[in-house]
Amino acid sequence: MKAVAIAGAESMRQVLQDEVRRSAVSRYDHRLHGVLLVSQGLSCSEVGRLLGKSVRSVQYWVHRFEQDGVAGLIEGQRPGRPGRLDRDQLRALSALLREPPSAVGLNARFWSGKLLAQFLEREWEMLLGPRQCQRLCQRLGPLSKDTS
Repeated sequence: MKAVAIAGAESMRQVLQDEVRRSAVSRYDHRLHGVLLVSQGLSCSEVGRLLGKSVRSVQYWVHRFEQDGVAGLIEGQRPGRPGRLDRDQLRALSALLREPPSAVGLNARFWSGKLLAQFLEREWEMLLGPRQCQRLCQRLGPLSKDTS
């Protein structure tokens, strides 16, 4: 049987890992898969390497599973300050970032943190720093390598 290979596997791996991070459901599924692999005899180190997670994260998943069953793998409240964008704004921003800036009349080929910050201030009257906008770009849409 011929081995199957994915073209550009390294960059595709990053795209797939970003997809896993996008929603609580996919993160839950990711943790389920990790615990399943451990239950099949793989070490936490091997699972971490396969799933792109730290050994400690996998150990934590297993511990939570042993303590609370699958309910222990459901994501709870995440620490930190609440986001400034609500769910509808995040959806709209995700759609926006999947289009080139020229689609909204900006003279640029790729979204950057600085460009997104300027756009949000002008169009949504929302002040976010360029670094925060870079993180939004990384989290929400396919982006350029330009992160200025």
